[in-house]
Amino acid sequence: MDHADESSPPPLVRIVEAMLFVGGAPLSAARACEVLQGVTPEAFAQAIAALNRDYRDQGRPYRIQPRDQGYELTLRPNFAVVRDRTFGSTREARLSQAALDTLSLVAYRQPVTRQEIDAQRGADSLGPLRQLVRLGLIAVQRGDPAQTESCYGTTARFLRLFGLRGLDDLPRVQEIHKS
Repeated sequence: MDHADESSPPPLVRIVEAMLFVGGAPLSAARACEVLQGVTPEAFAQAIAALNRDYRDQGRPYRIQPRDQGYELTLRPNFAVVRDRTFGSTREARLSQAALDTLSLVAYRQPVTRQEIDAQRGADSLGPLRQLVRLGLIAVQRGDPAQTESCYGTTARFLRLFGLRGLDDLPRVQEIHKS
């Protein structure tokens, strides 16, 4: 690729692909149009369709799936074994009480720092945090640039494993006490 090509803006489909690759919450047309000024919801939908066509034609192990009024990049079902071998299947993920406590704090208080988790638990959380990151249940999130300590938040894998559409589906204290 020559330098002239590198200075040209990338095509819309590549920008949308990059936005999906970054991950996080499902990418909605509204969010994409907000970030990419001048892009219409129709152009966004066409980019999603074109990417899925390319992925299918090229035999890629992933595709773009609709989820929660948006889209996310996911592995095709026949590649689930790769994900399970990499992160452990649902059956294989055994969490200690410390890891469960830490995961609960991250889920309900995200974005949250290790220092905040340690203070709530009254114990060091480095080990459980590392385990949860390794399992893909939580990730380091970009926080306030002025903040020097890393923040943690849950991932799409956390939501899938716990059968949640989003964080709003987490039980609230009132619901737990009624059970």
